[in-house]
Amino acid sequence: MLFALVKCAVTDLGIQWAGWAVAAALRTEKFYDLAGSATFILLAHLSRIWGGASHVRQQVQTGLVTAWGLRLGTFLFMRILKDGHDRRFNNVRDSPGTFFVYWTIQAVWVFVTLLPTLILNNEKRDTPLGARDYIGWTVWALGFATEAIADQQKWLFRRDSHNAGKFIQSGLWAYSRHPNYFGEILQWSGLWLSASSVMQGPQLSVGSPLLVWFLLRYVSGIPILEKQAMKRWGSDPAFQAYIRNTPLLWPWPKL
Repeated sequence: MLFALVKCAVTDLGIQWAGWAVAAALRTEKFYDLAGSATFILLAHLSRIWGGASHVRQQVQTGLVTAWGLRLGTFLFMRILKDGHDRRFNNVRDSPGTFFVYWTIQAVWVFVTLLPTLILNNEKRDTPLGARDYIGWTVWALGFATEAIADQQKWLFRRDSHNAGKFIQSGLWAYSRHPNYFGEILQWSGLWLSASSVMQGPQLSVGSPLLVWFLLRYVSGIPILEKQAMKRWGSDPAFQAYIRNTPLLWPWPKL
């Protein structure tokens, strides 16, 4: 299994570094997220092929990763084509060295997040499906629906010219300021839970959902968006009320 994981890590790094070389030459970030999503899908399938086993749990796990990657990768690619740029890279795209760091971090993110699936797909031992599998897949489905609906709601909101200069606070965004990130965390938590049903020893792969939560909550997700929102609407009383009354990440129904 260790050799298989090393092969996956090397493949992952190779893809991201090749992507960096092209992106740095063209000074573009337009396919950064698409490359990340495609790497998830590729490694999920390669790990199952290299593992040599194809139990139902592995087939479902690989299929769910594929569904996640196809939806999110396509959505993010279409969004950046429309917007023309990603503000995360405003001070990065013209610096090859800094750009390289971003692509390398993406490689680490892909590998650690996918680790439960990589371990599962290289596990020859099979066990009957049980409660953890069904609960995990249900959690994944809830997260997938939440993220997809939230992304679509915001996409439609931004396309409406009547909403120019406004912030979204309807739909799922009325219950969480970042419902799409909430859905993302649920998906990887569910996949880890199902994969853990055949893992032995210390559950180090729990680092997958924890890393997703940490990055979104404290690094590349919420902090950046919250800062941008405060800069744009911080003096708006309606936005101040939205901040006071709407959870940052974990949603709960309004009373």
